[in-house]
Amino acid sequence: MSSEKFKTLESPAVPLPIENVDTDQIIPARFLKATTREGFGENLFRDWRFDKSGAPKEDFVLNKNTYTGKILVAGKNFGSGSSREHAAWAIHDYGFKVVVSSFFADIFKNNALNNGLLPVQVSDSFLLTLFKAIESNSDTQIKVDLEAQLISIVASGESESFEINPYKKECLLNGYDDIDYLLRMKEKIVQFEKSRS
Repeated sequence: MSSEKFKTLESPAVPLPIENVDTDQIIPARFLKATTREGFGENLFRDWRFDKSGAPKEDFVLNKNTYTGKILVAGKNFGSGSSREHAAWAIHDYGFKVVVSSFFADIFKNNALNNGLLPVQVSDSFLLTLFKAIESNSDTQIKVDLEAQLISIVASGESESFEINPYKKECLLNGYDDIDYLLRMKEKIVQFEKSRS
């Protein structure tokens, strides 16, 4: 499934300074019955967002009007636990385009990249800088430049580079999924096969 192209995003951010957030906290197992990617956002962090009666918990960050934006800034070791792809679906479906942390579980990172969600891994110190900037001003603009592989705080100019698999970078920049990428190379594949016969 093709997704929209990602080049640069400038947005306020939602802070979630909790470490070791696992995929069952991101999207509880009881909501994994659907087979399409749509609709998971409404149950993102379900047990943290709502009480047992279904009422929103006022103290949870997604229920506060203070923070908005398309960037989720999370604590260290985000996305650990089971390999469910639904975790990336839920975050993307809720409206986030980027998740920032100082460490991601590998399977979550790959699932995110495969679903148009950019995981930006930064140093512990820069993550703390981001949390402080957002805490002091909830409207703090964060800029993520995928082409330059740079994340920055717009007001202060503080920035840090991040790594990304070159293949996944090209896919995100062009809005490709794996099938799109292969179809784009169809002529080269045909020529290669002809050269072998």
